[in-house]
Amino acid sequence: MDHLNIVNDLHQTGNFMRENELVWGTAGNISARIDDQHFYVSASGTVLGNMEMEDFSLCSKEGHTSGKKPSKEYIMHQGIYEQREDVGAILHASPFYSTIIACSDIELPSNYFVEAMYYLERIERIPYYHPGSKELAKAVKEKAASTNIMLLENHGIIVYDQNLKEARMALQTLEYTAKMHVTALEKDLTMKPIPGDVEQDFLQNSGYKPKRNWL
Repeated sequence: MDHLNIVNDLHQTGNFMRENELVWGTAGNISARIDDQHFYVSASGTVLGNMEMEDFSLCSKEGHTSGKKPSKEYIMHQGIYEQREDVGAILHASPFYSTIIACSDIELPSNYFVEAMYYLERIERIPYYHPGSKELAKAVKEKAASTNIMLLENHGIIVYDQNLKEARMALQTLEYTAKMHVTALEKDLTMKPIPGDVEQDFLQNSGYKPKRNWL
């Protein structure tokens, strides 16, 4: 995929997140990898659901390369790409229900339904560090190889996957599951999750998606 197509896909991803209430205001940033050295990330101060094609910055392992000033959290994206060669896209946002989970001690089940079992296979919590800080980027990088969903405490969430299409699905699945779980707690409903052994059998043998190779 050439640079223009990547930027267009990022632009459409921002629109998708707005239309599905997965992002609000300037709270979030998104990126897509070009090659093993470069990635595009949303520019500083941009509203993800109302971006122009020029509102993305080209970055590399050395830092900002061209375009507008990148989001101050680009170093967080950079760390994930360095740790995960299989990752092609990263979405960071603060969707309502997922952020409730991140701002509480509620554990989010991954075994309510098929998509949750796959997309929420491994969820990690990251303690609060200031947005854009080196401390946050370091904490995220250290966990990047062992998860595909991060709950940033008192901040928001990060999802990442092989491409933007899969990352969008992961984000939507996360928010849908969080909404389901919070609603069940509010209404005192007893959920019936899929048993753990069945979940593992699904992940190992169903062929629903390629099995992830965790470090």
